[in-house]
Amino acid sequence: MTPIILDMDPGIDDAVALSIALTHPAIDIKLLTSVAGNVSVDKTTNNLLKLTTFFNKTNVPVASGASAPLKKPFVDASYIHGKSGMPGYDFPQVTAKTLPVDATTAMAQVLSMSPEPMTIVATGSYTNIALLIQQHPELLKQIKQFVLMGGSLSGGNVSSVAEFNVFTDPDAADIVFKSGVPIVMIGLDVTLKALLPLKTIDNVAHIGESGSMLQKLMTAYGDSEPGGKPMHDVNTICYLLKPEFYTTKDYWVDVITNGPAAGATIADTQNRWSNGKVNAKVAVDIDVQAFEDWFLEQIPVMNQSREGAI
Repeated sequence: MTPIILDMDPGIDDAVALSIALTHPAIDIKLLTSVAGNVSVDKTTNNLLKLTTFFNKTNVPVASGASAPLKKPFVDASYIHGKSGMPGYDFPQVTAKTLPVDATTAMAQVLSMSPEPMTIVATGSYTNIALLIQQHPELLKQIKQFVLMGGSLSGGNVSSVAEFNVFTDPDAADIVFKSGVPIVMIGLDVTLKALLPLKTIDNVAHIGESGSMLQKLMTAYGDSEPGGKPMHDVNTICYLLKPEFYTTKDYWVDVITNGPAAGATIADTQNRWSNGKVNAKVAVDIDVQAFEDWFLEQIPVMNQSREGAI
């Protein structure tokens, strides 16, 4: 099993990614942390607890994280994800509680106790992991890699150049990309290709209770493109398990932190200023059919895991 820390802001596509991660036999979630992003941090935290309860995984520790970006005012994406962040399904009453420490402290504790460097997967803004870098630089050697949903080399979804997660806290993203920790950037360049057709989403409803839950969430999801709906955050989990689906290129990536281009991720694709140095493995293409087939294969596993844990 691959041990990971999973930092999220659920959010519907985060919820789909977490559903796979909680139930996949090859992933061992050592810690779940919440951050303000798609909705406020109290809601994203509660949504993590809803899903650990739904899948009978209340043994997975959850810590509440940053309620706002490092510097800029917080603006959510409830216009895409609904007021709660996960509308459309009536979840069971939450039975789990959060840890008594904040996300950054919890991350530091897990990393310091790990016998080997761990992967941190982030599908929301990067505020928590930027605070970890600032407050616990001695633990950077304990981080194997960051797998980040965010950024874009080909245009944004909240401005002409910026993707939402990076735009939400560009100062945090700048800290992360300058940290020296290996980064895999899974951005809009691939997530806007990996669309789930509406017919596929409808058919998911017939694959047990987990499928019904996911279909209701995905139907309520306000992010839609011609050809289907992008499940941006699912790509981080898919990359961990099936990296062969992705075409990547190594680049030096800088983050613009202010001005009209705030949140832009600029790669030195022509080696004009980085002197051959790289700080990120950037996903630039994906096998779309393999992604869709893989996604559909996960739902029966979810059902088996959910029933087996009762």
